[in-house]
Amino acid sequence: MAPDSFTGWMTAIQQRTEAALDSLLPDPARAPAALHEAMRYATLGGGKRVRALLAHAAGELTGAKPEHLDRIAAALEMIHAYSLVHDDMPAMDNDTLRRGKPTCHIAFDEATALLAGDALQTLAFEVIADPMDGIAPSVQLAMVSRLARASGHAGMCGGQGIDLSSVGKALSQPELEYMHLLKTGALIRASVVLGAMGGRTLATDEAASLDHFAKRMGLAFQVVDDVLDCEADTATLGKTAGKDAANDKPTYVSLMGLGQARQFARDLRDDAFAALQRFGDDASRLRALADYIVARSF
Repeated sequence: MAPDSFTGWMTAIQQRTEAALDSLLPDPARAPAALHEAMRYATLGGGKRVRALLAHAAGELTGAKPEHLDRIAAALEMIHAYSLVHDDMPAMDNDTLRRGKPTCHIAFDEATALLAGDALQTLAFEVIADPMDGIAPSVQLAMVSRLARASGHAGMCGGQGIDLSSVGKALSQPELEYMHLLKTGALIRASVVLGAMGGRTLATDEAASLDHFAKRMGLAFQVVDDVLDCEADTATLGKTAGKDAANDKPTYVSLMGLGQARQFARDLRDDAFAALQRFGDDASRLRALADYIVARSF
């Protein structure tokens, strides 16, 4: 795949996802207007849409309909946006900048931000549970279950809980990996699995290979985030740089050093590539995305 074709595809999917989110989020002219405005503020007009890209790439692999993938991608991005709104609040990371603009609780207020996050989470489940022509209800039920596990105590929320309790502590590599398999990795992993579920049913070994790819890339994404938190500036990141070190949080950089952390991300990508061998050229989008995740600079 030529680099320009991947870039064009990525831009097209990001635009599709933005359009889907715009159509699914509530009208800001309707009451309660402040809540609806905050939901749209937190979700639209920013972010790399990595979870949406992964869902579309996996869905292409299984022949899913693009309009179904739009809904799946939108639900994933709503969950991600809700998590960022809550993570940025004073009770959590207490940050003031996200995606290059004031965080939701700064732009509105803490109560509105809290409600916006809650509403985005529930809207995500409404979107993914709404009937999709051609997808069996049992498959959609499995999608809802998978998204719930990835988002809750056994996934993203659980990882955040470990993160909050680990400030000032030196975690071992297995402990750090477990935390991030939940906090960051679970939703990235679900993005691949849910996208694939929108199309043909995979054989057991195919599903296991795809899930292994997603698991390794979920970790790689976090390793690169830790590196960028040390190397990039606030303007480049669109969020406050150096927060992890300032807050004495355990990271892959604090555990391994910059050089080893970079190499670990590359090793994770190579392992993820190996899991895709059985799919041949059909997995070219996923391979390109893996390269993008590991090589990104913001």
